[in-house]
Amino acid sequence: MRFSSILSFGGLAIQSVSGLPGTLEKRVNVDQWIQQELPIARAQLLCNIGPNGCNSAGVASGLVIASPSKSDPDYFFHWTRDAGLVFKAIIDLFVENYDAGLQQNIQNFIVGQAKLQTVNNPSGSFSSGAGLGEAKYLANGAQFTGDWGRPQRDGPALRAIALIKYSKWLIANGYTSTANTVVWPIIRNDLAYVTQYWNQTGFDLWEEVQGSSFFTIASQHRSLVEGAALAQQLGQTCNGCAGIAPQILCFQQRFWNPSQGYVISNINGGSYRNGKDANSILTSIHNFDPVLGCDASTFQPCSDRALSNHKVVTDSFRSIYGINNGKGQGQAVAVGRYPEDSYYGGQPWYLNTFAAAEQLYDAIYVWKRSSSISVTSVSLPFFQALIPGISTGTYASTSSTYTSILSAVKAYADGYVDVAATYIPGSGNIAEQYNRNTGQPLSARDLTWSYASFLTVAQRRREVVGLGWANSAASVVPNTCFATSVQGSYTSATATSFPANQTPATGAPTGTATTATAPAATTTAACVPPVNVDITFNARVVTQFGQTVKIVGNIPQLGNWNTANAISLSASQYTSSNPVWSGTLSLPAGQAIQYKYINVASNGAVTWERDPNRSYSIPSACGTTSATRTDSWQA
Repeated sequence: MRFSSILSFGGLAIQSVSGLPGTLEKRVNVDQWIQQELPIARAQLLCNIGPNGCNSAGVASGLVIASPSKSDPDYFFHWTRDAGLVFKAIIDLFVENYDAGLQQNIQNFIVGQAKLQTVNNPSGSFSSGAGLGEAKYLANGAQFTGDWGRPQRDGPALRAIALIKYSKWLIANGYTSTANTVVWPIIRNDLAYVTQYWNQTGFDLWEEVQGSSFFTIASQHRSLVEGAALAQQLGQTCNGCAGIAPQILCFQQRFWNPSQGYVISNINGGSYRNGKDANSILTSIHNFDPVLGCDASTFQPCSDRALSNHKVVTDSFRSIYGINNGKGQGQAVAVGRYPEDSYYGGQPWYLNTFAAAEQLYDAIYVWKRSSSISVTSVSLPFFQALIPGISTGTYASTSSTYTSILSAVKAYADGYVDVAATYIPGSGNIAEQYNRNTGQPLSARDLTWSYASFLTVAQRRREVVGLGWANSAASVVPNTCFATSVQGSYTSATATSFPANQTPATGAPTGTATTATAPAATTTAACVPPVNVDITFNARVVTQFGQTVKIVGNIPQLGNWNTANAISLSASQYTSSNPVWSGTLSLPAGQAIQYKYINVASNGAVTWERDPNRSYSIPSACGTTSATRTDSWQA
């Protein structure tokens, strides 16, 4: 995480964390351990958020210290990246279960970021936008002027992603004006930074390599896709977002090493080790959206590329850490940053070990909902490590192989959680790293990102996913990449207070709000906007024997206007008095679609209904699970 060429620890290269009570003991029941750890992790994470956290004396409101450690190493700073990822996790918790205490922290964070954006710093000024790429700030919100690896261009994108998440909740619960006036001006600045600076090099998330980082590029792509959609929803303009996002995705494909089956996590700037890096696993989980299925271009967790990469990266630590000795293929291992790491002696990291598990839980989530698992030549080594003898193919949920894969991958994912749990003290405190030979916690204590990584892996394990980000264009890779950028315009956010009592649309729950220093209280679930909605299309059209009515439209689920991929409707309810063809499709909530019906003859001839294209916005209101469209053929 930290800039190792700047930080020199000499004889403290393997520094134990002090003040962590409890002993290391083997956990054999992952479910039980997670339940024990949940209130501890949540409380300790909130302790690191100003101004009221128990570790946050002197921390400005809404700022997040990376750790309470002030020496060996000193992490008592606010990192833009860490804070964005932490609040992304907090907002996911908040959306799942409304909590007034979490909401206050979220609002404080948003107001704090409005102020932080305007702080001129060594990376540049606010007026030019360059200052938004500063990696870290003093805990009181002032600039940090020491030597560091700067700029770091993932921060603005990650902050925008977190704020967009909360904006979606506001809109879904009837507070669109708040999203528009308070949150959007901050998001707009971060998106402007991305559109202007995405094609310039910077330092990676570990703050060591200057070049182009896979994690950064993918985060930037996601932020523009989500930002463009939010702008449209709010009636705002996101200059360049929709046009530049596909070019970033196009560039993102260059990191893939097809001959060796993994992502080279850093390119463009010199010799960067062999490229095997947990950077890529973190990329997969932080850009997960079930709507995208197993799409490889966006590096979805169940894609063949991401699974192959998972094996290559985790295998790179299998033989170099003493605590991994004796663990063969298909067994979970401790996971570090990259094999050549020397920071604090090059140790495993808790957050990376949890990330290895989270990717697998994400994959399971999609496989269950698609009712099939595809094994390609790219992902075959991953599957063979778990199920020897398996071959390429698509395995339906009715097959024994499908069941065997789900069982094996779930056990494998649980294994990574168990590895991390084994080396977390009985107190439940989670540091940054643990010793590669003894498992003793090392480096910064109570790392905020470590706690966030535990909370997200626990959610995914019980199949709770956050609000999605993708739309129909999110995975479309242009045939040619262009290094397009747009000059940004930056304006300070002036509306920096929130209206009172912004509770869920269904009313405030009765649970007691969690404070910044207490374990989580039991709350009542908030009204959560849907990810997908089942839409039944009824088309009234008179047909002859041998003809089939299909629906085709502008999104992948409707064939992207390709009649060969059109969706067939059923004539099971067709009568002479009610000539209706019907079909039900699961479509992304909130997506604006265009579509038409076609009549396909037995010889394959296609007849289109006349113009105009039909338009429809998929419902996205809380609690919506299905809707019906009834149309008559446009003759």
